Amino acid sequence: MKRYSIFAVAREAMRYHAGWERAWRSPTPKKRYKVIVVGAGGHGLATAYYLGKVHGIRDVAVIEKGWLGGGNTGRNTTIIRSNYLQDPSAAIYEKARALYEGLSQDLNYNVMFSPRGLLMLGQTEHEVRGYKRTVHANRLQGIATEWIGPERVKELVPIINIAGPRYPVLGALYQARGGTARHDAVAWGYARACSAMGMDIIQKCEVTGIRTEGGKVQGVSTTQGEIDCEQLAVVVAGHSSVMAEMAGFRLPIESVALQAWVSEPIKPCMDVVVMANTVHGYMSQSDKGEMVIGGGTDGFNNYTQRGSWHHVEETTRALVETFPIISRLKMLRQWGGIVDMTGDRSPILSKTPVEGIFVNCGWGTGGFKSIPGSGYAMAELMARGHSPLAAEFGLERFREGRFIDESVAAGVAH
Repeated sequence: MKRYSIFAVAREAMRYHAGWERAWRSPTPKKRYKVIVVGAGGHGLATAYYLGKVHGIRDVAVIEKGWLGGGNTGRNTTIIRSNYLQDPSAAIYEKARALYEGLSQDLNYNVMFSPRGLLMLGQTEHEVRGYKRTVHANRLQGIATEWIGPERVKELVPIINIAGPRYPVLGALYQARGGTARHDAVAWGYARACSAMGMDIIQKCEVTGIRTEGGKVQGVSTTQGEIDCEQLAVVVAGHSSVMAEMAGFRLPIESVALQAWVSEPIKPCMDVVVMANTVHGYMSQSDKGEMVIGGGTDGFNNYTQRGSWHHVEETTRALVETFPIISRLKMLRQWGGIVDMTGDRSPILSKTPVEGIFVNCGWGTGGFKSIPGSGYAMAELMARGHSPLAAEFGLERFREGRFIDESVAAGVAH
């Protein structure tokens, strides 16, 4: 793999950019691999990358039914934060945030990480108490967050309406090192690094069955033939329950659409990320000037990649109250992702009843921000049989009643 650098850019400019190579290979699948990762999104690619980089396991295939990064990785609002209340959640999200800090250098690929700061608005007295509790928890967890008053909020976000016709801004939970990254670049950077280690990334290869024998995984049946493996990682977000059924077990998750949309581009007016859970909307401004907006999940199970129009209306109306400046903007485009929700709204990183099969799912609306930490923990679990970061997120917690209840901690429906 040729390294990207200012010197490489200058050299290629001199020869009309004729020397650039493909970022990753597109090989024909082999008959057998040590590890197969199903799902070439951020989590699947990160799992493969850390298997190779940290644990030296490079006989890996990452297979994807569509195109690389075409699922939830390319269908989110790119927010990165780690200000969670529960200790296990804070640990894995902070690991992810810390890895994001150096990911561009690590992958030799610019993922455009922007630690611009993130505000979670407190707009009711109940919310204020909850966020102050989270600040104290974060201090014990070693995560840098603080509670700031409305004057400081207005200073950081001049376009915000502090008074608010329904919900005034009483302050905010502020994480200065939270921010955003370019979602496509994260997937592309991991894919390029995996390919450089000799791993096979196989697109347009749908898994149609999982073969087991004596309670142990043997391989998968795909639209490109039979592929054997010693270990199988199922990292397919909203379709995790479908894959689990192929292997003969069930997962305690449900799939729903989460949507987002962007406005037409405008001049820079907001350089932080703002989340408003009371009215259930969040917004940031992209490098192209678009206002990136997200809201709630659909209220019914589905596998669409569009979302429901009533959420567009409800979320936009709420954000217009908070940011009157956006009231006359036109919506440029809208999309949805299929998110997988557990009962406690925390992920599953776990062994399964079938020996050799591991699942990484249930990230719900927090998938993108967790990619590096998720991949690191999943790789450690598969290579060593145990991961401190993943230990609390096993399937057995649902049977034992050991919930990691981030739905209550977040104060929102999802």
